[in-house]
Amino acid sequence: MKELARAAAEDTHARFGHRLFGLPGTWIGRPYSLRHQLHDGSMLSDINGFSHPFAEWNYWWQAHYLDAIIDDGLAYLADGDRGAAQNELRRAKDLLAGIRVRNFGVFPNYFFDDMAWLALACQRLVGFSRQVEGRSHRGAKQAVTTLRKQLEGGIDDVLDGGLYWSRKRDFKNVPANAPAALFFARSGDRDQSRKLLDWMRTKLFSGHQGLYLDGLRITSSGHKMEEALYTYNQGPILGALLELGTAVDLDHAGTLVRATRRHLADEAGILPVNGGGDGNLFAGILCRYLALCVNDERLDHEVRDMAQQMISSTAGSLVDDEPRRLSAAVQRWMVFSAADRCDSK
Repeated sequence: MKELARAAAEDTHARFGHRLFGLPGTWIGRPYSLRHQLHDGSMLSDINGFSHPFAEWNYWWQAHYLDAIIDDGLAYLADGDRGAAQNELRRAKDLLAGIRVRNFGVFPNYFFDDMAWLALACQRLVGFSRQVEGRSHRGAKQAVTTLRKQLEGGIDDVLDGGLYWSRKRDFKNVPANAPAALFFARSGDRDQSRKLLDWMRTKLFSGHQGLYLDGLRITSSGHKMEEALYTYNQGPILGALLELGTAVDLDHAGTLVRATRRHLADEAGILPVNGGGDGNLFAGILCRYLALCVNDERLDHEVRDMAQQMISSTAGSLVDDEPRRLSAAVQRWMVFSAADRCDSK
């Protein structure tokens, strides 16, 4: 899978990546491949690397693009190719700079889930830069500090706790709370992580299905449950459970993997990959965290094998895929990278 992952990375950079406004020291992913027009036949949003400042902006796609670059860099380090790892670190730094410039010079945005995803990627970038250069990347450290304050400010006691999805503050859901719980766990704030996990378990976990429902909307008459089931919602919860790592957490992670296989994958174990737009990232995000399960010896072999089978089957379904959107390209790359990290199990 290593060759597939690296080919997917190069394809993503070649067809979607470019300097933002042509500025040195920046990188960004265009939303659509230059090989394809938009569905309505209109022109793409950028030509020769110069993006229109008000073109479609998918902040959280870029966060996962950054995560995927870090995956690549860490894989090169593991292979002893320090030069290639340094190249990926440079690209990761440029992408973070591009995200900031494109986001009007700041890291915060309207959606707390978007900020949680970028905070997670920047957390990893801090660690990656330490491994390669022996020091933390200042921009990534600043992003982590800034975004942490934003996430903390989005938590209150309405509905007994939890993080809002957006600054409108009318919806508390797994897409925001799960990556935030993982971010806080990795930051060493286990208490805050536990509070968010417990809130989701109490409010949003379906005991019948063994999976997490989408979220609770706050209405004039109280609240309304959004009962949709999404693959990616289960992923960062798995990550946070493994990070906290009590016996209860590990048991619940096993329950979640089994339920994911039963309810969200097809008979062959393939996760749905063509969600369109944002949905094109969902299986890739889940596979990232399933790979952590595969490589975690604290989990039962049955659970680890089940997680690996879902990753490998999903990867096999994407081998001949040619994504038209950045989200789908990053997803394919993420799935192949996850499969590569499981190959040595």
